[in-house]
Amino acid sequence: MKRLSTDQIRRTFLDFFKDRDHTEVASSPLVPANDPTLLFTNAGMVQFKDVFTGKETRPYSRATTSQKCVRAGGKHNDLENVGYTRRHHTFFEMLGNFSFGDYFKQDAIAFAWELVTKGFGLPEDRLAVTVFKGEDGVPADDEAAAMWVAAGVPAERIFRLGKADNYWQMGDTGPQGPCSEIHFCMSEDTTGMVTEQKVAESDGWMEIWNLVFMQFVRETADGPLLPLPKPSVDTGAGLERVAMVLQGVESTYDTDGFRKLLDKIAARVGKTYGGFAGGEDSVSMRVIADHARATAFLIADGVQPSNEGRGYVLRRIMRRAIRHGDRLGFDDLFFHEACLDVVEAMKGAYPDLERAVPLIEKAVRFEETAFRRTLQRGLRLLEAEMARTDAKALDPDFVADLYDTYGFPIDLTRVIANEHGRTVDEAAAQEAVKRRQSGGEDTGLSATTKAVEGLWFQLRDALGATAFTGYEHDAGDAKVLAIVKDGARVKEAQAGDDVLVLLDRTPFYGESGGQVGDAGQLAFEGGRLEVEKTIKPLPELFVHEGKVAQGTLTEGQTVRAEVDTTKRNATRKNHSATHLLHLALKEVLGEHVQQKGSLVAPDRLRFDFSHFEPLKPAEVTAIEARVNELVLENAETVSKVGSMDDARAEGAMMLFGEKYGDRVRMVRIGQESLELCGGTHVARAGDIGLFKLVSDGAVAAGVRRVEAVTGMGALKWVQDQERVLKEAAAALKAGPEQVPDRIEKLQKKNRELERDLEKARTAAALGSGPAQDQVEELGGVKVLFKSADGTPKKALRPLADQLRDKLGSGVVVLTAAEDGRVALLVAATKDLVGKVNAGAVVKAASEAMGGSGGGRPDFAQGGGPAEKLAEGLAAARATIAG
Repeated sequence: MKRLSTDQIRRTFLDFFKDRDHTEVASSPLVPANDPTLLFTNAGMVQFKDVFTGKETRPYSRATTSQKCVRAGGKHNDLENVGYTRRHHTFFEMLGNFSFGDYFKQDAIAFAWELVTKGFGLPEDRLAVTVFKGEDGVPADDEAAAMWVAAGVPAERIFRLGKADNYWQMGDTGPQGPCSEIHFCMSEDTTGMVTEQKVAESDGWMEIWNLVFMQFVRETADGPLLPLPKPSVDTGAGLERVAMVLQGVESTYDTDGFRKLLDKIAARVGKTYGGFAGGEDSVSMRVIADHARATAFLIADGVQPSNEGRGYVLRRIMRRAIRHGDRLGFDDLFFHEACLDVVEAMKGAYPDLERAVPLIEKAVRFEETAFRRTLQRGLRLLEAEMARTDAKALDPDFVADLYDTYGFPIDLTRVIANEHGRTVDEAAAQEAVKRRQSGGEDTGLSATTKAVEGLWFQLRDALGATAFTGYEHDAGDAKVLAIVKDGARVKEAQAGDDVLVLLDRTPFYGESGGQVGDAGQLAFEGGRLEVEKTIKPLPELFVHEGKVAQGTLTEGQTVRAEVDTTKRNATRKNHSATHLLHLALKEVLGEHVQQKGSLVAPDRLRFDFSHFEPLKPAEVTAIEARVNELVLENAETVSKVGSMDDARAEGAMMLFGEKYGDRVRMVRIGQESLELCGGTHVARAGDIGLFKLVSDGAVAAGVRRVEAVTGMGALKWVQDQERVLKEAAAALKAGPEQVPDRIEKLQKKNRELERDLEKARTAAALGSGPAQDQVEELGGVKVLFKSADGTPKKALRPLADQLRDKLGSGVVVLTAAEDGRVALLVAATKDLVGKVNAGAVVKAASEAMGGSGGGRPDFAQGGGPAEKLAEGLAAARATIAG
């Protein structure tokens, strides 16, 4: 058995299949492209899903990958097992080889057996294989069993298992087929180990490679199982498991990649990693090491910690690790260092990690700082709650409050509670959180939308891709290939019809990459179609959406496609400005800045980027100055198409987590701005004109959004601001340069007048003391009912105290109405505490008004709608009277 490092195993696997005519394909991002059903990429086949179903074609029919994967959240969730078991991880790598209608079972089996026995040198007497035994009308895979024997596997080491273990299907419909798995015996002595039961139950055995043979398809859920026209192969071998076997260790955490991380964590905290015999400290170290891997890769692929979706899963992972670090003894920020250790260890296999170092470090520091502010207080509250009650299950509302107020993920609260012998009803806690927050929207697609989506695939397959001519031309002749109206393909469209039109070629840019689609017209003999926008329902298809203004448009007709050049040129300016803005943001704010989204339209540009605080005025000034400086240099814009390796070699900026093709377009503006981009741009930077930032705000945790205008739009914005400034100066009877000082003086004077008014209102409310007609006797207690409408809220408490002091012995019921609401304060003198409870009076009165309130026995406050004041006062009287 060859003792190989994790890096050597990965390289051996990929080179083995490259030598057998497979194309080595880079790992796809952890955020799946065009698959909303998955939170994260969790298997090697995810990036090839559309290839297997025929929706996408690639320039190769054989592929091999080392795919980064995450299983945390949703259906595939290993989070709770991490650190406690020997093999579970949130992040892992999946080695795989794939055939898209090329070779099938025989070659896949032969390749696998050759690699494990000769390439990796695993002893054959410690290997076993499983095949599908047949179930639910699906035949047994005797074919695969015979092929394993032919490859060299003894028949007595081939076991037949059912659907749960050895059958794969994408869903109720679609491709499916039997699996074969290769298992390795963890004991050198295999005596009594080679049995179906032990292999099936992983009793002393570990599955190291799964081969899926896609040979059937089911068109409908209750339809027959049909042969797949092009049988395909999808295999997956967990890199960490293979490393565990080849390195002869008892857990994946003992492999070389993990031990380096664990030893660094142990050294920083001044402890020793003790393996699975090392107790809770070693558990915490494993959690930190695993979660640092997931965190580094997720942030590098564009995920930021937040309170929803993928961001919430990342936040749970990070906060779980931070809590384990606190328990381990780290009393200061530490998790960013663990994440940077991951980058150092894995940047050779994943170069994009190194590019993301500034972002990873800043994002992790920001999240840990935020969580540590509330961690200890939240833990104290949790301990106090468990000390307060002997109830085994924690109150769901309390758990929800820990989440809402202190950032404790519900599952983290459950883990801590379990450590103390308590339980948490997560479903009930989630419901409690929902009651506190607004619900989400239904993002499901309508049946019509789904039908049209299917139509685009059909048209693409039947008619081919659209040739885009818009980089060179704003107009050109084209042929109408298809017309879609009301979700169905039609032969012609009449004046007034809203349609979607597919041409064989077009100068119209289809909405993508943040840039809006072009508008314009399709002119034809006897008529024209006004194009409102252009979309790309598939990467290769440009579809023109609009209304037939006059005439009859027919399939097969020749049209003159003419882009609205005024809008196109304005959009070009904003798109090129976006590139220069990206460069300026990195230079001014730091290398952690990464694009998170954009909108490029004719009238403005919007740019979302990773940053963790509002822009300071000096930063805004510096960013604007830098962009305008680049504009004035008037450098030429140059674009070229090359490979991803070419782009990386030239240092092109690319979006983390974005799925790029084998060939990419690079856009260079001058010597410093180089990005991967498919959009339209100005010929020279000077064409952009004036650049002006107009807003800055937050869109999510760690993500800022700026908006800007360029050219004539920027000039108009500046002129509008200048007009407002002049109007303000005229109103203040001052010059424009004197406006700030004049406003400051007016504000100061206004504050003085407000204080004087507050004093006057308080004095008026106090009067000369409580008049007899304002005082009632209820249950032997003097009660002063006082209305102080218009008194500022902050003055009500002192006023109530002064009235109570003047009363001597008694209760003050003070009300103040404003904007349809009424504030209610009740103050009781010390001698009446025990006889009159101010909190109970306010609670009863507020509830009678449809509001809420409460407080101490001697002082309380509440309120409700002003129109219910009479009912509130009646309830107050009844409560005081007893």
